Amino acid sequence: MQLHKLQAQLAELDRRIRAAQRRERNAVLEKVRQLVTSYALTAREVFGQGYNERAKLFTIGAKYRDPETGATWSGRGRAPAWIAGRDRAAFLIRE
Repeated sequence: MQLHKLQAQLAELDRRIRAAQRRERNAVLEKVRQLVTSYALTAREVFGQGYNERAKLFTIGAKYRDPETGATWSGRGRAPAWIAGRDRAAFLIRE
């Protein structure tokens, strides 16, 4: 009987914890929405430059560009043929 009583108390505490988390999350979300609206913040400003709004994920932007073809490379993974073995500083994209 004692075990059943403790399990019922645990279930009630779990329910109360989830309710408190929902309330706190909703309050924080409301505050964030107010700040974003009042300061006219964009998703990119909030989440950083690599944030892709359509895909809802972070992407790595191009770091290097081939001036002849316009091809780009992020600098990650295997280097493309147009930059392999060459000075990468000449291909850096400057903003």
